[in-house]
Amino acid sequence: MNQIARARNRGAAAATGDWLIFVDADSFPTAELFARVAEEIKNGKSVGGGCLIALDQIWPVIFFILGFWNCVSRFRRWAAGSFIFCETEVFRKLGGFSNELFVTEELEFSKRLNRYARQQGKKVKIITDVRMVTSARKMHLYGRREHMRFLLKAMLLPRQVFFKREECHPWYDGRR
Repeated sequence: MNQIARARNRGAAAATGDWLIFVDADSFPTAELFARVAEEIKNGKSVGGGCLIALDQIWPVIFFILGFWNCVSRFRRWAAGSFIFCETEVFRKLGGFSNELFVTEELEFSKRLNRYARQQGKKVKIITDVRMVTSARKMHLYGRREHMRFLLKAMLLPRQVFFKREECHPWYDGRR
């Protein structure tokens, strides 16, 4: 079955390096971002993390939503799914991304990663001085009503939405 978490977990299972970096196909990490990740790895204080994100196009409403997300990401140390880095051993120890979730698997993983980091006297690092640009294509593919309907339903009935593939149409309906 096509599922984001399963695909990421399969890639991680095949990886042989000490660190994993997950990047969405429609995102554009820079050499500067990878250099910042390398610095974090080298300093040895982090078990993983992510970065703040920006869209490849400016949409007024989305600009504010993305700003809100970047604040939450920074404050809670939750990595956006479009860019996550993690020590391989820690990723495997935590069991990777939840195969039960069809969306928000990166948030659930970030919560477990933060708990683990605290127990080990380490941290989860959200890189704030370099943003990764990711595609705004879903803004074109789905109308405002579709986005609002999904967000409202997800806020009111998260267990009924996040655990069912058919409810997560912006990620799984095949529109590209």
